[in-house]
Amino acid sequence: MKKITLYGYAVRALLAIGAFTVTLAFAGAPAHADDNPVTAPTLTGWAGLAPETFVPGSIASGAALGKTAIHGIPVPWKRQPVQGFSGLLHNKDGTFDALSDNGYGSRGNSADFLLRIHKVRPDQATGTVDVLGGVNLTDPDRHVPWRLTRKDRTLTGADFDPESIARDGNGGYWIGDEFGPYLLHVDGRGRLLAAPVPMPGVIAPETADRTGEVANLPSSKGIEGLAASPDGRHLYALLEGTVDGDGARDLRLTEFDTRSGQYTGVRYTYRLEAEGMVASDVVAVDANRFLVIEHDGGLGANAETKRIYLADRRSTGVMSKSLVTDLMQVANPQRLGDFRRTFSFPVQPEGLVVLDDYTLGVVNDNNFPGSAGRYPGVADSTEFLTIRLPKALSGNGY
Repeated sequence: MKKITLYGYAVRALLAIGAFTVTLAFAGAPAHADDNPVTAPTLTGWAGLAPETFVPGSIASGAALGKTAIHGIPVPWKRQPVQGFSGLLHNKDGTFDALSDNGYGSRGNSADFLLRIHKVRPDQATGTVDVLGGVNLTDPDRHVPWRLTRKDRTLTGADFDPESIARDGNGGYWIGDEFGPYLLHVDGRGRLLAAPVPMPGVIAPETADRTGEVANLPSSKGIEGLAASPDGRHLYALLEGTVDGDGARDLRLTEFDTRSGQYTGVRYTYRLEAEGMVASDVVAVDANRFLVIEHDGGLGANAETKRIYLADRRSTGVMSKSLVTDLMQVANPQRLGDFRRTFSFPVQPEGLVVLDDYTLGVVNDNNFPGSAGRYPGVADSTEFLTIRLPKALSGNGY
């Protein structure tokens, strides 16, 4: 086990000892209405993973980023960074599986970034994060029919852009990709189990470049969220962006049958609050309701809207939705992380988990080394939050 401590320049908040104080959130214990009740969404846990955290013994990365330091961090690196968490799964033992995205923002600059699922544990005593290991995504059985970047068939950020993750019930994972957009099915060791499954009627530019088809989806707007139904029978893949011909604020939430390995043809419409917003994750609360992260593209002083909504697929037409929490205004009476009593999250929220009926876990994608939303000119850390809600998700309060 390797403990990653946080570096200190200009990041006073990341040095807060005891910043993660609530055992409940990470131990998986049940919550009750009278356990630490709150009247507004309240920060109950915070921990940070330093941006300059690397996989021990890994290969070099970042060669296509040039040689000019980015936000004060020299590039490239001799090892693979532990960064860009775009999906999160709770292991119910204090640890999480965290999915890294394609690397550095595009297919062209991420060929030396190895796609990986990391196992991490936020440390409630120190406000830091233990990185416990992980698995690289690979295709040893040649399920991908086109040419991959590496001869050893380890998948890279030039091959796929994984943005969301769900369990398959057999120790493996389903992963949502943006370059297809595709669904990828891997076992617990990260090995692809079948050919990538395309989403019917949706073509990303990266696929169009390879196949000659006409793209109908903007680049980097593919499957950003992936929710598993409570019984595991279905997945619900949420696009980040709008398909040509759909409403300017409308995103597709498309149903997939895990038994047949095919999309069912059932589709719902999630409507964004405004044009220019994106949805970055979705998780099922029950058979019909989903939590969705919706946010703008702003960082730091330009960040305005970072929210979590509860959406219901039983509505006629567009899914109904109600606000669960505004991530830019979360109560922080304990001043966790050494932040103010109103906690703000002016970064890019990407991963969402339900820890219990009253508690959410949230993580940001730090886009290492490119984002500096928390402090101007300082590369963002990866922040793990737990947020206590004033009303139970299982109730009718939302």
